Amino acid sequence: MSDTIILEERQNFAIIRLNRPSKRNAMDRASRRALLEAFDRIRGRFPAVVLTGAGETFCSGVDLKEHKADLDQGVAPDRATDWIEVVLGIRQHPAIFIAAVNGFALGGGSTLISVCDLAIAADEAEIGMPEIGFGAYPQFAGPGTQKQLTAKRAAWLALTAERIDGRTATDWGMVNLSVPRTELMRESEQLATRIAGFDASALSETKTALDIIPARISDWRHAFEYGLDVNSRLRESGRRQSMADPKVAGVDAGRE
Repeated sequence: MSDTIILEERQNFAIIRLNRPSKRNAMDRASRRALLEAFDRIRGRFPAVVLTGAGETFCSGVDLKEHKADLDQGVAPDRATDWIEVVLGIRQHPAIFIAAVNGFALGGGSTLISVCDLAIAADEAEIGMPEIGFGAYPQFAGPGTQKQLTAKRAAWLALTAERIDGRTATDWGMVNLSVPRTELMRESEQLATRIAGFDASALSETKTALDIIPARISDWRHAFEYGLDVNSRLRESGRRQSMADPKVAGVDAGRE
């Protein structure tokens, strides 16, 4: 694994830190490969993951200098390490990803916020999409925000190239919580610890349901039937321990 990606293994969760602070944590080919390797290394071992950046930057997306050099030199893209594989790797991973947005999250950095399951931002964070200034549509950050924000808020980010801070991102629903930067990792690790205490299979199934129901199911009956199917699968596999334990669930899982 490249030293541009740091994997920290805690008792029941992992921290993945993007570590190219001098490049605003822009992800070159080697870093993207290392990030995908980190995803594989923690698969099935940790139910929760905190994703953050080193220095004062969360992530500024793909390393555009390397991309331009590749184009100039006629280097073919490596499809296996393409940025889309990184962001889809988070959505398709069984673990719950928590973005700890410590600073600049530009372009692909804002995409990472969108694809993580939960997000906590520093009040001082700066989140934005500079692509329109380069004469381009934010090809990943745009769809990510359009799926999750209101039309006018997504348009503001895509059309103005202006940045929003952590507090505004919370108000808009782009992140769950905004805290001072000095408290960011403490809050993120506490959240990861709490989530990691739940049944891993239930977390994975819930993550999938949170994607599938709004994306594919439009009517109430089919949505409720999907929910019943999820718990049926968990019961059949014998992995409903957290839901069956009233001390954890707090309610009778059979009644809602």
